[in-house]
Amino acid sequence: MLTSQEIMQLVQSLIWLLAGVGVFIVGMNFMGDALERSAGSGMKRLLERISNNRFSGVGIGAGVTAIIQSSSATSVMVIGLVNAGVMTLMQATPIIMGANIGTTITGVLVALKNDYFNMAMYLLAFAGVMMGFSTKEKMKIAGSL
Repeated sequence: MLTSQEIMQLVQSLIWLLAGVGVFIVGMNFMGDALERSAGSGMKRLLERISNNRFSGVGIGAGVTAIIQSSSATSVMVIGLVNAGVMTLMQATPIIMGANIGTTITGVLVALKNDYFNMAMYLLAFAGVMMGFSTKEKMKIAGSL
């Protein structure tokens, strides 16, 4: 049975958790609104050129996630740009996939512990997955190997 002090600590922890999530959501909302307001025609053209290629979209998503260390923030920014009409959903999908890959790469690098053989195997697996996105059938087959 929980004592009254333990119940109070549990309630306090839940309040702090909800407050933290609320501040995170409000911050993401502010950032998305600012992106929508700052998106001009020049930014729209730049994003169209960069994100029309699936590979560069994945690379941009991974790079932005590596810089800001948050795939959630990257995803919220991209969704804000789609909501503002600056990007299409087809352009945003590879960027969000890249954001998830960027987050995963951090965990993989920590897990490798400077084992070069494992690093080479992970890089080969990553290259195979990227080859699977190719429009050429021979490239897809080589990537699946």
